[in-house]
Amino acid sequence: MGEIVLAAKITHVPSIWLSIQPGKHFGIRRPAELALTEVGRRARELGADTFLIADTHWMNSIGFHLNGKPRHQATYVSHELPHFIHDLAYDYAGDPELAELIREEIVAGGQKARVHTYQDLGLEYATLVPMYFMNQDAGVRVLPIGCNIYSTVEENRRIGEALLRAVLRSDRKVAFLASGSLSHAFPPNEIAESLLDDVSSELNRNVDHAVLEMWGEGRISEFLDMLPDYNERCTGEGAMADTAMLFGLLGWRAYNGRGEQLCPYFGSSGTGQVVVDFPVPAFHTT
Repeated sequence: MGEIVLAAKITHVPSIWLSIQPGKHFGIRRPAELALTEVGRRARELGADTFLIADTHWMNSIGFHLNGKPRHQATYVSHELPHFIHDLAYDYAGDPELAELIREEIVAGGQKARVHTYQDLGLEYATLVPMYFMNQDAGVRVLPIGCNIYSTVEENRRIGEALLRAVLRSDRKVAFLASGSLSHAFPPNEIAESLLDDVSSELNRNVDHAVLEMWGEGRISEFLDMLPDYNERCTGEGAMADTAMLFGLLGWRAYNGRGEQLCPYFGSSGTGQVVVDFPVPAFHTT
């Protein structure tokens, strides 16, 4: 029987990649770099052999999709922010077997899913930036699931539950990563560069802090009550699908674990960012 050994909400913002490049922005995201590295360390310490990543930059319009290639190898440049991320070479083993089990479980739950192995289907930066810090020796398999931008919280709860069922059917030890922001309202283009290190709205900042307080105190049911409004009013990234999948996998309203914040909350190009590790319930690993 497989296990979920780690579950975390993580940041992937391109300014983290900028932070490790020579120049005036070097080191600006050092706390996030260290937090992502720590998540990777914990995953390896727990024996993870696959990173399963809900990637809010692989945005799908119809259905749910998994990149089930046996090997992910290419060089990446961001079409969104090519001046932030370019020439990022990667080479990771994939996990086609777990991808197929996930597809089966999503379909069994009444939803539509597909596994793809197209040669030119590459990885997105919501996977690549975290993997750079968590998986530098490429010793852990990488399996991304896209986020449907028109999906509902309820749909994504069910996807999270399907992910758990698939992992338990497998022989894998899986670290699940919800790779996306908290609030995600970008500023107008004319002022975007001035908000490199800030959040675009005081409302969003305050709601993000309230969410982190709920997570830290284990008030998960209260958070789930507000998640649909949070997504709508604070411009959720990828429909906040990654977050709903995360809590669906953890047990939804039955879950009351306390999230451990691994870096200070920070703004990046108007969006709210953080890294939080959530303890996995014991019944998920028995």
